[in-house]
Amino acid sequence: MKLKIILFGFSLLFSTGMSFAQKGKAPKSIISERVTIKKYYNREELDRLNKGDLIVLYAERIEVLVKTLPYVAFATKPGITMSSLGIPNNSDNVKALDSQFEATNTFLLNTNSFHRDYLPYSDTRNLIAAILYYEEIMKSLHQYSDFN
Repeated sequence: MKLKIILFGFSLLFSTGMSFAQKGKAPKSIISERVTIKKYYNREELDRLNKGDLIVLYAERIEVLVKTLPYVAFATKPGITMSSLGIPNNSDNVKALDSQFEATNTFLLNTNSFHRDYLPYSDTRNLIAAILYYEEIMKSLHQYSDFN
């Protein structure tokens, strides 16, 4: 009876390990699903916000642009994977994409740190203009397919 329980436990452990091992082979998305702007603003709405809120919006737009623009030749919206583009889903390509994502995250951490320290000194009108400009860039990405 003990032998059956031990064998059952090992087989359960083995099958669980195999199921998790297969999940690592899923195709990687080029643009993360979390890279989106929740709301686009107009000038009047931005004029009513305080500088702290404007800085948060500014940083959010920078993050979306930095995580989207380098991949415009591949995709402009989340969900496109390496496999759907015909890129082999092998370990070298996955490592290269992971390395790119890590470098992007490091850049964003450094940029956000700089922005936290220096953007409070910026003129509110310039912050609003930059936010509106970044939003126009993001809106134009939705029209990118018109150029193909």
